[in-house]
Amino acid sequence: MVKRRRLNKGQQRQVSVNQKKRLKNTDIEWTDSQLNAPEPGRVISRFGQHADIRDEQGNTYRCHIRRVISSLVCGDSVLWSRSSVEQQGMQGVVVAVQERDSLLSRPDYYDGLKPVASNIDQIFIISSVLPSFSSPIIDRYLVACEDIGIEPVIVLNKADLLPEIDEDERNHIQQRLKDYESIGYKVLNVSSATQDGLDALQDMLKDSISIVVGQSGVGKSSLVNQLLPEVNAETNLVSDNSGLGQHTTTVATWYDLKQGGALIDSPGIREFSLWHLEPERIARCYVDFRDYLGGCKFRDCKHADDPGCALQEAVSNNQLHDWRLSNYHRIIETMKTQKPSRAIRGK
Repeated sequence: MVKRRRLNKGQQRQVSVNQKKRLKNTDIEWTDSQLNAPEPGRVISRFGQHADIRDEQGNTYRCHIRRVISSLVCGDSVLWSRSSVEQQGMQGVVVAVQERDSLLSRPDYYDGLKPVASNIDQIFIISSVLPSFSSPIIDRYLVACEDIGIEPVIVLNKADLLPEIDEDERNHIQQRLKDYESIGYKVLNVSSATQDGLDALQDMLKDSISIVVGQSGVGKSSLVNQLLPEVNAETNLVSDNSGLGQHTTTVATWYDLKQGGALIDSPGIREFSLWHLEPERIARCYVDFRDYLGGCKFRDCKHADDPGCALQEAVSNNQLHDWRLSNYHRIIETMKTQKPSRAIRGK
């Protein structure tokens, strides 16, 4: 396996300059007479300087993105103009982005915060029995949901495999899900193989704009195939060698639902970093911590072995789950090694 060499800051700047030059050289221009009046549309996917736009009649057009538009993601409401003359496969141009109700971004070490999708009502956090169930990864997504104010739903996929795994692991998964429900989160057990639980999932999707997120290999695309059989989203199996899921979906994609609303399938990622948030904000996004925050003896309490820590006291009194506090500390620890330079964070 070839190890990728990291670029220094000068090389990163040169790559950025070269990318801008390529975009400038491939820019597309129409005359005013070739473009219709701007009309509303929806971004259903984006590819570099191009985007697929769905019009109000449900038709899709490949459009060029004007260079003045700095950010465009799946789910954006836009104004676009269709062209009477196709250029380089482009059938129109995106001219403006409407104000967003919400925005989900994925922190990237090199590129800073990378927007994934916008105008979302609810986020379905997909976990599974295989690859291994991970409450720390679920907690990362929950913090992200709480930070942007979008309702999360925890979905255990491949639930049909529960009887086949080790009893201790099965009990561990079931207890964690019960704990999440006791905190107040919605939890669904589903199986894309047996279709158990899919009716309940369909009901929750109705008339809402939802996005599917989760660790690679948990079966997000398989669930999309079951919910939207006509789409046949690309799927792949868990790697036999590593046990890690293989990346399949490469761009966030919008799918209209027959019962109303839409489902966005997002690129699979194995970890959701939170280095763009301060520790105080992360603690606040643990909803079960909120009643105790501000009650510590010291204002700069790290909620570890600090004397007079209200969170530690709540754990001792069985008012908080100890594993939730442990997950919080794991997030804070990983931030120390994952946080990029200030220059990248400020992008």
